[in-house]
Amino acid sequence: MEWLSAAAEDPALCRQAWADDPRMPCLLATGCSFDVVSVEQRLGLEMFDRLTRSSLPFGPSLVDRKAQRVGFFLGSQSRDAFTHYLERETPSPPPYRYLGHGSAVVVPGPIPLSGDRYQWLRTPIRRPEANPLRPVALATALVASAELLARIDRFGEQYPTPYAAVAALPEETTTDAG
Repeated sequence: MEWLSAAAEDPALCRQAWADDPRMPCLLATGCSFDVVSVEQRLGLEMFDRLTRSSLPFGPSLVDRKAQRVGFFLGSQSRDAFTHYLERETPSPPPYRYLGHGSAVVVPGPIPLSGDRYQWLRTPIRRPEANPLRPVALATALVASAELLARIDRFGEQYPTPYAAVAALPEETTTDAG
């Protein structure tokens, strides 16, 4: 957590707070050591699952349960690459916030508990490297996850109950071979 605390206004104070209480959240500046892409929680959890299952490269990830947001860490100054790949995927990207220079993010302490507001989905082991594949993976997962959730929502509107979906199936035809 040394590299992470370096982004705090007072890194020594941040490290001391975490030593005293490893659950303590801390406000960290973005744009110098890392950037963060923040999305609403439902979309973010789908993205996290998709990235994990696909073994795509991505860095630390966190969830703010009260604000219902998920944040994905990228190397600092990744905005242009992320935006470029996002625009290649779709002309109308899903809503997101890009936290770069001049922004800040609240991060969980090194050892949050399951009921804490701020939690790590993927713990930061080391500083996110300038991996050119991370912005690509994140942009692709953002668009794919948003499309999947939109399809699920449309299906739920069309078939509000499982019985409605079954009733919409074509009737089976049977023939007598007799």
